[in-house]
Amino acid sequence: MHIAILTFQGFNELDSLIALGVLNRIHKPDWHVTLCSPEPQVCSMNGVTVHSQSTLDTVPTADAVIVGSGIKTREIINDSAIMARLRLDPARQLIAAQCSGALVLARLGLLVDIPACTDLTSKPWVQDAGVTVMEQPFHATGNIATAGGCLASPYLAAWIIARAEGEAAAKSALHYVAPVGEKDEYVARAWSAIAPYLPKGNPLPTPFEKTGLPSC
Repeated sequence: MHIAILTFQGFNELDSLIALGVLNRIHKPDWHVTLCSPEPQVCSMNGVTVHSQSTLDTVPTADAVIVGSGIKTREIINDSAIMARLRLDPARQLIAAQCSGALVLARLGLLVDIPACTDLTSKPWVQDAGVTVMEQPFHATGNIATAGGCLASPYLAAWIIARAEGEAAAKSALHYVAPVGEKDEYVARAWSAIAPYLPKGNPLPTPFEKTGLPSC
């Protein structure tokens, strides 16, 4: 299973890197999580440079995609070259967006009649895109999920783990990263936000193919 975390110039470290850390609590040979970017290196909103682990060409074949947030999202959605490469299909992929990442999903037409969660700064922009914004940290409709607020990024990661590996694996990942002395409370609170949006029987998108590790 390949999970691509879309990480653009000006990215928010808390969005991309926390999700990366939580998702990598799954230790399986076919479980691969990559920072996916249009350039070999991207610099965060706070000046941290990271190396891309996969390219946008791998997005169509990823099993799950998280669209990270950042200070340049409004520029990105107006970059036709980048947007043309973001071929997402909720019929066969789990698709998640963090904060201003909801703007990307809106531009791609994936939030038609679907409400979304986002951060306070991005809220008016998402609303201007015709999307209803919910005052909560997490929401999912079918195979599309959104989260609002930087520290809601573990919710997106846990949702993907729950869909792919089940409730126990998702709770275990959350428990590991939660603060000592608050672990049970943290997991319970997070799960109360995620559980209502897990489909009955928790089916995966079909076909849910094992794509392996993409080339950098």
